[in-house]
Amino acid sequence: MKLQRHGTIACLALATALAVSACGSDNNEPTEASASGSPAAADCATGTINAQGSSAQKNAVDEWRKAYQQMCAGSTINYEPSGSGAGIQAFIAGTADFAGSDSALKEEEQPQADAKCVGGKAIHLPMVIGPVAVVYNVSGLDNLQLKPATLAKIFAGKVTKWDAAEIKADNPGATLPSTTIQTVHRSDESGTTDNFTDFLGKTAEADWTFGKGKAWKAPGGTGAAKSDGVASAVKQADGSISYVEMSYAENGGLKMAKIGNGAGEFAALTAESAAKTIGGAQVTGQGDDLKMSIDFNTKEAGAYPIVLVTYEIVCSKGLAADKLALVKGFLSYAASTEGQADLTELGYAPLPETVRTKVEATVKTLA
Repeated sequence: MKLQRHGTIACLALATALAVSACGSDNNEPTEASASGSPAAADCATGTINAQGSSAQKNAVDEWRKAYQQMCAGSTINYEPSGSGAGIQAFIAGTADFAGSDSALKEEEQPQADAKCVGGKAIHLPMVIGPVAVVYNVSGLDNLQLKPATLAKIFAGKVTKWDAAEIKADNPGATLPSTTIQTVHRSDESGTTDNFTDFLGKTAEADWTFGKGKAWKAPGGTGAAKSDGVASAVKQADGSISYVEMSYAENGGLKMAKIGNGAGEFAALTAESAAKTIGGAQVTGQGDDLKMSIDFNTKEAGAYPIVLVTYEIVCSKGLAADKLALVKGFLSYAASTEGQADLTELGYAPLPETVRTKVEATVKTLA
């Protein structure tokens, strides 16, 4: 379901300077767009490809699949939102043509993934930028705001009541209930967990001692599978708090906390505030590998600091001959101005234009 958030979307579109134009086609005949405003042409190919991984990007991939398959008769793109960890393992095992992951391959995973790519290597293509919401369900409590240190103490089990002194200090004047805090975390290996724990470790090092990783390591709390499971668990339990992508928070009608940033402000999560953090992201990979780094301690005024990048992990060379054209065609659409513009109504943020053009150019070189 598309979400209409016209005010913030307009700001985000300006912030990222994305122009909507028709994407080009090399050797394929263009297929006319539908009346919904889809692009007029695509690099169409036929066949079937199978991918899996990040549940954070499920809504984005579903939108791209629908658009591409409508434009390109005879194409089938299957995507299973199995979680980032499962997607990477499927790619390594050869059962996924590409994998979606909210974090880069681990050092030990890179050579295993490279082994699938005859004559090439596994590369990271940033395709979706997903703000991570801190969602909560506490009767009578609205406009919650939390410093990173307070958030770390909550998920570390050091702050256990909603009227704890740390939460009171972050919310002066608010009436806080004595309800017991119920933390909810991902039970499956998740790139969202990897990014959330990375944020806690880099912004509240003294209070978060469990490191970063796809698997949740802190004691206590309730585990829920995948992003939709987390959103459902929070919606059903009074006193609960968790982390989930903005698109799932909005679809579930969940309250989202303001989070303290490096400028000393409490920033609400909007498309505009997420874009301010995205603007400082840097490409740190080498050559065609486009791994990115986000500054969780951003001092940009008004910036919402918890933002993740979802990568499509794909072979630079060595793709199966019967899959190559369709993988390139589909990922080309995802990286196009049209594909990225689709994201703004789904609770995601489009790639900065400087990054988008690099991704688009790299997709064209896949072999």
